[in-house]
Amino acid sequence: MITLDHIKQARETIAPYLKRTPLERSETLSQRFGTNVYVKYELFQKTGSFKPRGAFNTILSLNENERKKGVVAVSGGNHAQGVAYAAATLGVESLILMPENTPQNYLDAARGYGAAIELLPNMAEAFAGLERHVANGMTLVHPFDDERVIAGQGTVGLEILEDCPQVTDIFVSIGGGGLSSGVAIGTRTSARSPRILGVETVGADAMSQALAAGHPVTLPAITSIAKTLGAPAVTERTLKLTQDHLESVTVVTDEEALHELNYIAERLKVICEPASSCNLAAADKLKHLFTPESHVVIILCGGNFSLDSYCQAT
Repeated sequence: MITLDHIKQARETIAPYLKRTPLERSETLSQRFGTNVYVKYELFQKTGSFKPRGAFNTILSLNENERKKGVVAVSGGNHAQGVAYAAATLGVESLILMPENTPQNYLDAARGYGAAIELLPNMAEAFAGLERHVANGMTLVHPFDDERVIAGQGTVGLEILEDCPQVTDIFVSIGGGGLSSGVAIGTRTSARSPRILGVETVGADAMSQALAAGHPVTLPAITSIAKTLGAPAVTERTLKLTQDHLESVTVVTDEEALHELNYIAERLKVICEPASSCNLAAADKLKHLFTPESHVVIILCGGNFSLDSYCQAT
């Protein structure tokens, strides 16, 4: 069981290697929603997303022999960079299994951080390919189904609570459920806990489908433009954490996410991913929940969206 103490310990462990990303009140968004809205700029984290938090917490837990044998991960983008960066920083070899349709900017970035890349036909086969490397002694750094990873991602929640102790609502996107689960536990105190509002996009909605079915569901394909939300399935662990800790999961369309991506670029002056802008789209759908006294945090969890992809999409 992951507790708040695990997340606090993770923060101490990984603090020397990470940025403490800013949380700022947005006057533009506050006026738009008639309440107090803040943005957690996690896209300013090293590698452009929250992923190094969990990667560092996992790799730092390994013994010397495990580190010598290296680490392996599967990713369509951000997790690849997070693992590659953490491994290189700690002097550990890394191998990333990636689907063949991975955008070139993600491949270049992972290689740039020192990882070896193995391409497979799709994300499902990439996950299936892990077994042989783990059998050869490499340690799996899972993108979400690992308590060390979830605790590392949960440090985002600690920072939100420290910078905005009055927070009432947090919008956080869901790929496999590691970040959302960690943020939920990381902001849970004995006094009061904010509502954690999970967000997915149509075509990358493994969690909402699992919630409806009552068990993990494997998606036949990831069709959303939000590729970094593209877990083919959630796990029993992250499904249970979502059921226990999240208020709801809202699914938005790619069109809605891209509309808000443009809005964020024009008004907040940053280019994020659709996997981040979908949170603002969900906030628009759920704005009836807010009062003038609300304090709403939108997590921009990643910014690794190439200019080519941006121009093609918009």
